[in-house]
Amino acid sequence: MQFRQKALSKLQSPEELDLPVRFARPQGRLALAVTVAVMAAAGFWAFTGSVSSKLSAPGILTHAEGSYLLQSPFAGQVTAVLAEEGQVLSPGAPLLKVSTDRGDRTVRAVAGGRVTTLAARTGAVVTTGADVATVERATKPDDPMVAMLYVPGGSSGSIPVGAQVDLTVQSVPQQRFGVLRGRVEAVGRAPQTQAQLGGFLGDSRLAAQFSERGNPVAVLVQLERSSATRSGYRWSSKDGPPYAVDSTTPVAAAVHLAAQRPVDWLLP
Repeated sequence: MQFRQKALSKLQSPEELDLPVRFARPQGRLALAVTVAVMAAAGFWAFTGSVSSKLSAPGILTHAEGSYLLQSPFAGQVTAVLAEEGQVLSPGAPLLKVSTDRGDRTVRAVAGGRVTTLAARTGAVVTTGADVATVERATKPDDPMVAMLYVPGGSSGSIPVGAQVDLTVQSVPQQRFGVLRGRVEAVGRAPQTQAQLGGFLGDSRLAAQFSERGNPVAVLVQLERSSATRSGYRWSSKDGPPYAVDSTTPVAAAVHLAAQRPVDWLLP
């Protein structure tokens, strides 16, 4: 009964309007002002600022026409090797002599280019269709190189033509000489099969490596030339490496994508 009477007395008593009202403390007002300022700055940056991103992709230095795998049209024993690695051959130039049951036969280059790999050796026995050499389609020693990158099909649409590309060359110490500079020249329209990659690279092993995560899209990167470096190309360092860079060298690329407003990530 005692608690009931206290409750009834509170209901019957008038409101206590004469009690002082407690306002927010100065520290609370300061925290609120800082929060509002931060939110306003974040909103302004989201609509007016920009964020750049990079896409990583593996690739290789090569020439624009790629390479081809030379196969022996004859079965027999190799009696002579008529070329050496690094040599530039004209179309139809002799590469090997093979002794067959119908006499000596000559294996010739299908198209002109530089021999990058010689698989056949004197005394070796080859079968019809055996791989004997890889020839890069470059008829002049000073033909400019390009970088061919292979990116997942779902990422190729975000790469704009003309985008800057930084290439880490496997044979060049990055901490000492920096990265090789280039720009996107073209982006493939469709993913390439492993057979298509092998046909361009002239190397089935590399084709399998670049297609490990599915059929990739090829991205052609034009290397920026420079007469001030030994390699003939522009690097992030002043001089670059004090030696020439060979084609068929693997690279790791960072493609600079177009800058986006942060609010674009939230809007459909």
